[in-house]
Amino acid sequence: MIEILNPAELVRARDAGALVADILQEMKRRSVVGVNLLDIDRWTKKMIEDAGAQSCYVDYAPSFGRGPFGHYICTAVNDAVLHGMPHDYRLADGDLLTLDLAVILRGIAADSAISFIVGESQPPESLAMIATTERALAAGIGAARPGARIGDLSHAIGSVLSEAGYPINMEFGGHGIGSTMHQDPHIANDGRPGRGYKLRPGLLLALEPWVMADTDELLTDADGWTLRSATGCRTAHSEHTIAITDDGAEILSLPSAT
Repeated sequence: MIEILNPAELVRARDAGALVADILQEMKRRSVVGVNLLDIDRWTKKMIEDAGAQSCYVDYAPSFGRGPFGHYICTAVNDAVLHGMPHDYRLADGDLLTLDLAVILRGIAADSAISFIVGESQPPESLAMIATTERALAAGIGAARPGARIGDLSHAIGSVLSEAGYPINMEFGGHGIGSTMHQDPHIANDGRPGRGYKLRPGLLLALEPWVMADTDELLTDADGWTLRSATGCRTAHSEHTIAITDDGAEILSLPSAT
């Protein structure tokens, strides 16, 4: 299913995106050495409920997970990269943490992810990998405009990732979004320009470049959800929800103070 939002729905999408961004920034602020991932999940639950929103994750049970997910935020640490299930783990200095969140507010979903280093230790290689995913995300957003093709976005993202030397996994990528979290079209993190669905105003997309330092192979944890690098290397993931407008792409998942 591909949805095209009307102007009233786009207003609600902006509110949903700001809520996701605000929660992620608050959870980043609280993610200090010694904090338990289960506390981050609990705090996220309260912020979602206080906003009158609904979690996209708690009852989510797709074919690739051992569902339902049962938590409110994805918390991926170090070699974990996607669908990180919160568990009894206390953050350590230098951990690379990815927080991924999707909520529905007044009938419209928004989805975003951030990666950052916890504590005082800031490993240069990890910072460079995070920065690469952020540059790739910016490149994908820059290619998004009416008349462009999905392959144009994938190519822009993949060019940044590959030029930085990272292997690219094609199993998971970005996606359409609207009244539900995951919709068509799929947006791979590499591709050929000029191919795929043509973008039009009112379309919402979640772009999410992610990489693993030295492999493109994933392993699934015993929890049935958390995806890790096959070699144990570190990983990074950046994501925004955007709307295609007459003038290009509008980033919806920015903090409300921005």
